[in-house]
Amino acid sequence: MEEGKTKIYHERQRLQFCLLHSLNNLFQGKDVFTKSDLNSIAEKLDVDDPNKGSWTPMSIVFKPHHNEITGNYDINVLIAALEQKSKTVVWHDRRNGASSIDLDGTDDRLMGIVLNVPVRKFSGLWRSRHWVTLRYIQGFWYNLDSDFAAPYAFKDTQEVREFLDGIITAGAEVLLVMNDKK
Repeated sequence: MEEGKTKIYHERQRLQFCLLHSLNNLFQGKDVFTKSDLNSIAEKLDVDDPNKGSWTPMSIVFKPHHNEITGNYDINVLIAALEQKSKTVVWHDRRNGASSIDLDGTDDRLMGIVLNVPVRKFSGLWRSRHWVTLRYIQGFWYNLDSDFAAPYAFKDTQEVREFLDGIITAGAEVLLVMNDKK
């Protein structure tokens, strides 16, 4: 690492634990959340699920909010995990495009952006979704996608907006992670 260069924490993808990696990348620390933490959150959501009576025998293996073996956590786990850290999730209205997101905010309300992007693999035979974090760190926006070998630094906020507009068009969901008002 070059002297004076910002150290960015970046977890790499393992199985379908992209939400776990996205959260740790968002908070810039190893084990801010663990697999056990997210499984506990998902289990509590399962217990509190008002639709539990309509579960099928397959729901024992493929639980509503996660897969205990591979991860694959849903939005409910993300929201509950962030609430534990006093963060709020604001679902971005895709009709407004990325230009409506205040990426240059001076009040530090926007902690980061979590994306849920559609993924196709094996010539489109495998369809899934992937969690990705964007975070502003020491003057630069970074794409901390756990599938990347290293963080990607955007050159400016215009490039971030163009990236967001592109993935919104491709079907991504954009979730703004907000710090509580001080």
